[in-house]
Amino acid sequence: MYMAPRTFTAAVHREEDWYVAQCLEVDVASQGRTVDEAVSNLAEAVELYLEETDDPQLTDTPLVKAFQVPGAA
Repeated sequence: MYMAPRTFTAAVHREEDWYVAQCLEVDVASQGRTVDEAVSNLAEAVELYLEETDDPQLTDTPLVKAFQVPGAA
């Protein structure tokens, strides 16, 4: 069965020497030495999750909005 490509969203943060990428639509995460490597590894992990899971739990892409807090460093 053909499934059209779907765009997913990654939140990436740094933990010491690694970048950790978390998919916002699926509860899957991965890591890499660079942002690009972390996101590439995440794409592979999400693809495997979708292939191996009979009923994948997908959520809509959340609205992500930046905001400022006065005095926070």
